[in-house]
Amino acid sequence: MWIIKLAWKNMWRNRNRTAITISAIFFAVLLSTVTNSLQDGVFDNLIKNVVSFYNGYVQIHKKGYWEERILDNVFEDSKELQHTILTEDNVQNLAPRFESFALSATETNTKSAMVIGISPDKENFITQLKNKIIEGNYLTANDTDILISEGLMKRLGTKLNDTIVLLGQGYHGSIASGKFRIKGILKFGSPDLNDQSLYMNLPLAQEMYGAPNKLTSYVLNLKTNDEMNQTARSLKNILGKDYEVMTWEEMMPEITQHIKTDKASMYIIVILLYILVCFGIFGTLLMMMVERKYEIGMLVAIGMKKIKLIYLLILESLFTVITGCLLGILISIPIVYYLKINPIRFTGEFAKTYEEFGFEPIFPASTDSNIFIEQGIIVLLLGLILSFYPLVKVLRLDPIESMKKM
Repeated sequence: MWIIKLAWKNMWRNRNRTAITISAIFFAVLLSTVTNSLQDGVFDNLIKNVVSFYNGYVQIHKKGYWEERILDNVFEDSKELQHTILTEDNVQNLAPRFESFALSATETNTKSAMVIGISPDKENFITQLKNKIIEGNYLTANDTDILISEGLMKRLGTKLNDTIVLLGQGYHGSIASGKFRIKGILKFGSPDLNDQSLYMNLPLAQEMYGAPNKLTSYVLNLKTNDEMNQTARSLKNILGKDYEVMTWEEMMPEITQHIKTDKASMYIIVILLYILVCFGIFGTLLMMMVERKYEIGMLVAIGMKKIKLIYLLILESLFTVITGCLLGILISIPIVYYLKINPIRFTGEFAKTYEEFGFEPIFPASTDSNIFIEQGIIVLLLGLILSFYPLVKVLRLDPIESMKKM
């Protein structure tokens, strides 16, 4: 017990030295926490933007549909199937879809279009489709009109309230055709979606393609996105081999690879930050040993065992590092929270580039508690490892020589 009290008193005997050491550790925790929270926040925001375009977090199809997206690979919609999916604890809601392609035509132009039959309210709940309306109105439950993407509208040379004709291949080789009025115009950040998307009510699409009560997919909204993969595995077990359950990572591997690449580059930056942190902490420990060399030599000379002196220095280092880590975590919490509520926002050409692809030009911070804990532990371990330097110096210490040099 006496050694703990002595270590605490020694720690504050030279307040300036202790303050410098604690400050080095404090800023290390603060910088690493803010950096990692911004990194995670940016990637979380990127995923949110990508998922809200169209795919959702999880989709369910008939087995083989994703590899061969044809109408032969549709499945029967049923309340029992929906109920089975919704019984999974992490599934909040689902939106049924019927997707196919058709030739869209006006008097002068013809272009290919991706026709998407939706339940307007359920679709809007998951992908916020209504927010993408730039002109006109959103679909209602019994609408026989359609929504068209801005790029497709320009390619066809049409405008709001114009009529277009759709012609395609229906279910089991039948002819799919129809004449529809444009009720609303959508703008997507994704160039592919913006150049070919066309939305209509689900029963209308099923009727046009001769596929009553058939669907190509269920798009799922989750309560907790962190449990996405676990939810997908659970649904695969529940639904059996007749259905495929795919996460957005499986449907969009290029985005997953982009995030992995960006994270790898961020890890390099974080490692460089930790190296700077190590130099900062080591510099203060080196300064401490120079200042206390005479004191330590004298303690050994008057009979204090080196092992007890090592325990004393370990406790001093432990108190100093823990104090710096706790202060760093406590101060970083309001800073990270502020950056979450008021994210870094870009302007100018950089912001325009982001917005063209449907991404918000912002860098929000993540308030995940694991970030604070992990960074505190990492810096704590770095500090404790570097604290072995004074211990090595004590073991090699010659008390007479150390006192002579002073």
